Amino acid sequence: GFADAARHPIDFPTAPALAIPKVLENTGVKKDDIDMWEINEAFSVVVLANVKDLDLDMSKVNINGGAVSIGHPIGMSGARITGHMVHNLKPGQKGLAGICNGGGGASAILIERL
Repeated sequence: GFADAARHPIDFPTAPALAIPKVLENTGVKKDDIDMWEINEAFSVVVLANVKDLDLDMSKVNINGGAVSIGHPIGMSGARITGHMVHNLKPGQKGLAGICNGGGGASAILIERL
């Protein structure tokens, strides 16, 4: 499943905290059922703020580092975090990724590895 959400552009770093619950609600999946979280690290504060807002287990977030350490490919950050989840999830596990954009919007996607 996937979802989009938006808030005032000045608050764009925390917009994923609006999109992620929409995905969970739309799919009927509980937060505790997520094995891996990817929050795009446009800046370090994005991950920290969304982890706090969503009350996530930090040991399941960006398990191999975020964009600050791995890289931030121009125009491909969403593809990178989605691909990273697919590569790291084991069969039957679920991963949820969220990404903000500078205009105040955010997108989130839930993936289950088959």
